[in-house]
Amino acid sequence: NVCMVGQEKGTKWYQYTFLDEYSRFRYLEAFEEHNTYTSAVFLRHVVEKSPYAIECVQTDNGAEFINRLLPKGNDTPTLFENTLKEFGIRHKLIRPYTPRHNGKVERSHRKDNEEFYASHRFYSFEDFKKQLPIRERVYNNFPMRPLIIPVYIDKITNLYYNNCKIVEFIENSSTEYENVEQKIYSCF
Repeated sequence: NVCMVGQEKGTKWYQYTFLDEYSRFRYLEAFEEHNTYTSAVFLRHVVEKSPYAIECVQTDNGAEFINRLLPKGNDTPTLFENTLKEFGIRHKLIRPYTPRHNGKVERSHRKDNEEFYASHRFYSFEDFKKQLPIRERVYNNFPMRPLIIPVYIDKITNLYYNNCKIVEFIENSSTEYENVEQKIYSCF
């Protein structure tokens, strides 16, 4: 996704954001333009930097990604789409005018606005380009709230799988989680 930034009068700078849905790994890069060429360059950098294999990329319907929604749009693939094809990455488009379908990236942009852009002043594009990796590092190393799995389970009742009741039992608080888990798996 792309977020417009620019503090000098008459300047526009763009933050490209890649966010892995599962791990929340995020890669940021600054560009002075946002078009299909810069999107393709960004994608190449993401593929190089990502610690994971990328199977699918989800974007909005911006002209920097596709040209089908432009007034004179056509089905000719953009440079970005050709780069996706070159890497064997599937392209998923969200519905037009529904940024909530890209909620994780939109939330990360909101956090950037609140925690980074509101408190930083950039004196040039080069300054912006140098500070953005620092923001990326802070975001990627921020501890996420983990799921809390209790060591002991008081009770499990009416567990369903595909609308079929699997198990119905009540355990006391001294039952270890692993034993309860084994009983559940034995029901499959």
